[in-house]
Amino acid sequence: AGMRPILAEYGGRFDWDLRGGEVLESPDGVAVNRLFVMSFARREQSIAFFADPRYTAVRSEFFEPAVSALHTITESA
Repeated sequence: AGMRPILAEYGGRFDWDLRGGEVLESPDGVAVNRLFVMSFARREQSIAFFADPRYTAVRSEFFEPAVSALHTITESA
């Protein structure tokens, strides 16, 4: 919730936010309990969002304690 307003400032949005489900295949065999996809109109917006100190604070408080592994599936220009 704390991330959404910051994401919106940079023209970003959540396209998908999924919890649970059966993983049929993954590159490392690790189970995935959460999947989310964020989109930005321009790559520069994405870079600025991930560098924003407010985002890094929210990430430190909520994301890092809850996530044991992170996989970037794709990044497009």
